[in-house]
Amino acid sequence: MATSTDAAVLVGLGSDHDLTVVRLAAQEAAAHGRPLHLLHTFDWQAAFAADTVAAPRDQAEDLITRAAQLAHEVEPGLTVRGEIIESETLPTLIRRSEVAFLLAVGDSGMAGSGECVPSDTIAVQLAARAGCPLLVVRGEQPPEGPVLVGVDGSPSSNLALEWALECAALRCARLLALRVVEPDEDAEAVTDALTKVVAHYTARRSEVPTECRVVKGDPGQVLVDMARSAQVALVAARGDEPGRGMLGAVAQSLLYHAPAPLIVVRGLAEAPLTRPAAHPDRDQRP
Repeated sequence: MATSTDAAVLVGLGSDHDLTVVRLAAQEAAAHGRPLHLLHTFDWQAAFAADTVAAPRDQAEDLITRAAQLAHEVEPGLTVRGEIIESETLPTLIRRSEVAFLLAVGDSGMAGSGECVPSDTIAVQLAARAGCPLLVVRGEQPPEGPVLVGVDGSPSSNLALEWALECAALRCARLLALRVVEPDEDAEAVTDALTKVVAHYTARRSEVPTECRVVKGDPGQVLVDMARSAQVALVAARGDEPGRGMLGAVAQSLLYHAPAPLIVVRGLAEAPLTRPAAHPDRDQRP
């Protein structure tokens, strides 16, 4: 999928806990020169179960208003739009992700919980089915570390590498490209191959400090451990045949256990990542 130049960073808002998502999503939107779209799905069944039918709607409007105020505090010049839609959350976000630049949601507290994560968790379902890259925001503030990307040589991981490079450039951060191999693989040959791939993509972003590292071990565990010192981690949804509705084992490990914010790169063909011209006059408030 190639997104249009005015496609927004879409935020799925469910409760006050998602205000941490708004902060990071606003920064991403401003860095990429994109508008921010705050979306809350309204459940009439919950409304009828409340003390008054009006209360849940009022709470939804208040949440959108506070989220928009927070976004403008973080990025004062950002174009922000808020929307409340009467619909189910998951199908709505999947449908809207088809035309979004990036979709941002919370992780429902899964990182570091040590518990079995239900497969129907919103973040898990979106990581497998969204039509654009998914940003999963954690509850804790990440360190000022590198931008970490897992690369396995597949075309989809190369797209993740390209996206990670742009993220590093916009953050003025170091890029760490990591390849995890089996114990019997030739690490030196893999390192040469990884270095060539990274050099191909960094040719237009020579200002980004880049490190290529090849490590032997379990890919999911190694990437989760490395993510502890990263400001954001990126991975393709699935290394081979990244079709809709599929999520690879490495992406699952990072989604469930990585403490850093995670971008699951999916839904891309050759989407333009370059920053379009800003439109400060298009500011809209809910």
